[in-house]
Amino acid sequence: MPAPRTRTTPLPGIGVQYDFTTREHQHLSVIAHRDGTRTVNVYRADDPDACAQSLHLTEGETASLIDALMPAHHSPNVLHTTDLGLVAERIELSAHSYWNGRVLGDTRMRTEAGASVVAVLRRSGAIPSPTPAFRLAGGDTLIVIGTREGVDAAAAILGQE
Repeated sequence: MPAPRTRTTPLPGIGVQYDFTTREHQHLSVIAHRDGTRTVNVYRADDPDACAQSLHLTEGETASLIDALMPAHHSPNVLHTTDLGLVAERIELSAHSYWNGRVLGDTRMRTEAGASVVAVLRRSGAIPSPTPAFRLAGGDTLIVIGTREGVDAAAAILGQE
């Protein structure tokens, strides 16, 4: 059976919600909060909009759950940023953003926030390691890495309208 289709919904100021339906028609969602915590929601079978159970997990509990669900991710070649005090986060650039049409270097993100854009996801594909001359566009999703505080500061910079 193919993997369920995941619907992603940005939650401004909160994080991102991921929704999917299992092969048994059970609706689940995970809210990835900006502070690193996660909320796992299971919805009622008779009313897929009514939440039957909700679990709020700390960052450490989330990592433990990932270890239980995906033990094969322990490849020695995989860098686990949380072990280093770093986080990586997807930040979507609004079509109304001040930065829409401007170059990445103008954000001064590395200087002002101490965070780095390591890739940009665009409809045409992924752009790894964008240069300071890279022109941003509304709808871009920036992959930002840094400390929790740095990524939060980067999100604030990118959220300017």
